[in-house]
Amino acid sequence: MTIPPIIFWTAAVLTMLAAAVPVTGERLTRFAVLTDLSVTTANARQVIDHFAGLRRWRLTALAVAAPLACFTNDPFYLVLGWCAVSVFRDVRLPAGVPPAHDDAKIYRKAWLLGLAGAAVAGVYLLTDQSATPARLTHIVIVIIVAAAVPRAARNLTARPMPEASDDMAQAELSIRRWSTRTLYLAGTAIVLSGALLAPGQPPERELPEYSMPKSFPEHMAVFTTVEKYKGPTCPWFDQMDDPCRSWLVNGLPFPQAAPYTIRKGGAPQRAPFVRGPDKKAIVYLSRRDRRMVYQNTEGIHHLTGSLADTEIPTATFAGQSRYIALSKNDTQIIDTRTWTTVSISGAQQVHDLNESGIVVTTASQVLVLDHRGKTRMSLPLRKIKDAPDDTYHLRPDGKRVVVIRGHEGSVETFDPETGRRVSSVTPKFPGDDYLDIGLGWSKQGPFLVRGSMSERVYYLDLTAGNLWRREK
Repeated sequence: MTIPPIIFWTAAVLTMLAAAVPVTGERLTRFAVLTDLSVTTANARQVIDHFAGLRRWRLTALAVAAPLACFTNDPFYLVLGWCAVSVFRDVRLPAGVPPAHDDAKIYRKAWLLGLAGAAVAGVYLLTDQSATPARLTHIVIVIIVAAAVPRAARNLTARPMPEASDDMAQAELSIRRWSTRTLYLAGTAIVLSGALLAPGQPPERELPEYSMPKSFPEHMAVFTTVEKYKGPTCPWFDQMDDPCRSWLVNGLPFPQAAPYTIRKGGAPQRAPFVRGPDKKAIVYLSRRDRRMVYQNTEGIHHLTGSLADTEIPTATFAGQSRYIALSKNDTQIIDTRTWTTVSISGAQQVHDLNESGIVVTTASQVLVLDHRGKTRMSLPLRKIKDAPDDTYHLRPDGKRVVVIRGHEGSVETFDPETGRRVSSVTPKFPGDDYLDIGLGWSKQGPFLVRGSMSERVYYLDLTAGNLWRREK
């Protein structure tokens, strides 16, 4: 759940103000009524000092916890700051284990039930969701409180010291019974909130708005296979209904695709329009509602909400058209079979994607990820001015990553489990030919590369660097 910062800071301020309220006569009267204590001149100061000290320590705890809660967007720390004093104020090694008072047994049972519920909820959430540092911090705090509550309770149930006067002893007994009650209630509040409350997340970019395949309106062009496509040829400011303003698919106008995008400070550019490797699907920017759209023979799927031109991502297909990657400052990878999505923070380009994982680049790193977005391996991203970019290929079983070094024309192989480079070769092509691109792994097993001048495809031995022609 996301809590707006202004609401969170307001809640923290109100909590601090509540803790700063002076000890009132009504509060002392309520304490005396609930504990059946006869307040006298001898014991009144003892009661007042107890509540004044409780207020002082609670303010101290909240002075630390409230800013921490605001900066981490975690409401658990407000609960902890309010309740911690009641738990830890009386923790020390007791001399013995006296019997609990009858009126404390009810609160002790409530504490045990709350602790059991917190344990069940915590284990479930930890296994069902990822073990984030914030959640692990909650667990550590809950464990500490679970150990502190019974220790503090044993100390509070000790009898008043025999040398104390009658009024003083009665006041001490009432304070301890009251403190035992608040101890169990505060401990229960901490362990339950620690298990159930999760830190709020900052607002994310608008997630894709997926839909079931929709039928084609009359104004939409359809296709079975996209044999060829061509972008708009006339200037962006010409008449909207001029045929040259439309994308052409198989030689016919494709009016639902936006022809241009206009960005501040730059010339108009062609709107994104990408054909899948199997030629049976395309991704484009809708002319009408400015959404990114996936279309094949079965219908259309909206991949995003309405976008400003400055927010339009780069679209790429991967995995033989099964996956679509939408990249801007972050990347969303969409499975076109299940329409589930994986968001990868900071990923600016997807290089390869198959059943075993994903290869992406950020501003400074090359990352090999699993399909949940967890990093398996990272390499520093290399950028050389005026040199072809490096390219990256993940083997279908996920056990090897190949890096084609565009500047040297070398081929390096890495083990994603360890991040270790296992080989580096520079293939020697016949004549004046040289390495153009890597084509990934063939169905027969070896890695495929293509010569730049001849455009011939070869098998490459990644260990020895030997080349041999692919059989047709």
